[in-house]
Amino acid sequence: MSDASVGVYLHVPFCERVCPYCDFAVVAARPLAAVLERRYQAALLRELEARRAVFENRSLASLYLGGGTPSLLRPESVAELVAAVRGAFVCDGPVEVTLEVNPSTLERRRLPGFRAAGVSRLSVGIQSFDNTVLRRLGRAHRADEARATLAACRETRFDAISLDLIFAAPDQTLASFERDLGEVIGFQPEHVSTYELTIEAGTPFAKAAASGRLARPDEELVLAMQEIAEDRLRAAGLNRYEISNYARPGFEAVHNRRYWERRPVLGLGVGAFSTDPPVPRAPFGVRRSNRRELPAYLECIEQGRSPEAGPAEQLDAATARGEAIFLGLRAGGVDAARFEGEFGDPPRSFYRAEIEALARAGLLEEQACGDLRLTARGRQLADHVFMHFV
Repeated sequence: MSDASVGVYLHVPFCERVCPYCDFAVVAARPLAAVLERRYQAALLRELEARRAVFENRSLASLYLGGGTPSLLRPESVAELVAAVRGAFVCDGPVEVTLEVNPSTLERRRLPGFRAAGVSRLSVGIQSFDNTVLRRLGRAHRADEARATLAACRETRFDAISLDLIFAAPDQTLASFERDLGEVIGFQPEHVSTYELTIEAGTPFAKAAASGRLARPDEELVLAMQEIAEDRLRAAGLNRYEISNYARPGFEAVHNRRYWERRPVLGLGVGAFSTDPPVPRAPFGVRRSNRRELPAYLECIEQGRSPEAGPAEQLDAATARGEAIFLGLRAGGVDAARFEGEFGDPPRSFYRAEIEALARAGLLEEQACGDLRLTARGRQLADHVFMHFV
């Protein structure tokens, strides 16, 4: 929280279709009308201008365009947004600029334009190379489109490419997931994210699960998928540096690490979250969230009002300590000296009983210096571990 940099997140809510497992702030826009694109882009720029003073004179470390499907924006729109963000902050070093992309013919044609707009890193939503799995996930693309998009990404010579995979999908088998891993490894990406499918309240998948119409893998199969992902990706030179993320050395996601390390992030757009830097009256920072409904967000911005969904949350010491523990454990471990530097005492002073209970259960390791890290079993049961600190 004490660094002098900032990461910026721009949320673009538009999707060709809304996947049945998704609970992000998204809207279906097929195709994305030019007038709506321009209106939303103008709103992002106005919000940037209104919020930039809180992060003034900070060095820009990262810019992440997420969604939704931000690659539905025209390259000209992306270029204007990238230029505006770079112009709002100090740019005295390399800036990681990530764009989320889904496999489609439209987006493939736009890749050279995105590279020219300043995008250096792509995050490609592959999810699977199995057409049956893709259909059951409600994805708009099929495996051949994914392969064609990956080839085009390489031809366009982005600095880094990250691939997203989902496991524990309905009726997904271990053999199918292993084939997905094989294709991913064959592409030789710089970064891979593997996410277990979670059932979020209010989604079509949640309703299907409640009525018994959604076939889910059992726990044993899910654990086997986790293990094979780690084994195969590590053997291919992709090191696990966070619960769900693997990278070749030097290609860890700069922007995503900001969240796990609790560094300031300015979030702009529908449903975006911000973590304001600490100030004397709020030494652990302030968290803000925007409205999730596109019409309400646009109305607020265009009328000169804040688009925030409610009062800002000023983090207290207890909340910040808990987050420092579980986010640190997600991202490789908790540095006891760094923790003590922020909170006055090492983790054991606040969480002795929790640390000892989790260590006895074989889920947590405590080093002689007080550093904490998850065991292999602890990574598999990470959510259970984290509940002890929040």
